Amino acid sequence: MVRRALGWLYALSAGLAALSLLGIFLVMMAQVVMREMQLQLPGADDISAYLCVATTFFALAATFKRGELIRVGMFLDKLGPARRRVMEFGVLALGSLIMAYVCWNTFQDMMFSWEIEEVAQGTVPFPLWVPKLAMPLGSGLLLVAMLDELVTVAAGNKPSYVVAAEERAAAGDFSAEV
Repeated sequence: MVRRALGWLYALSAGLAALSLLGIFLVMMAQVVMREMQLQLPGADDISAYLCVATTFFALAATFKRGELIRVGMFLDKLGPARRRVMEFGVLALGSLIMAYVCWNTFQDMMFSWEIEEVAQGTVPFPLWVPKLAMPLGSGLLLVAMLDELVTVAAGNKPSYVVAAEERAAAGDFSAEV
């Protein structure tokens, strides 16, 4: 049940990233059409920038779980299973600490923007806490994914990103490998 809920959470994060990317596309297309009609879309550059950040942060967890984030496996691939599990555990623990720090700080920044009622300085003065919300949410989702993998490795199992990479390699798909 927990595994299904986590899978749903990672799919939700990928869906939010896709919606953000769609939002960028729609804003850009609206700009193109409106330019042809000698009109401007106020705040389009700001909105596109905030959606770009949202796309990045929301995609982190799903990308991590699929093994599609850039990582250096050359060193780990040379280790035996026991040493590799220890190193994998250490890297996941360190990464989890870093993501907890990122999540906390981006949450604090978002809350500060909400408390002081900070607004964008562009042509459309919308509240900045709204686009800033994507950063603690996305980094929090990545933190959950990293802790999920930490528990998996602690139980003696292969992380899902390693399994996903092995499945891609077995199928002859090396598109995610560097």
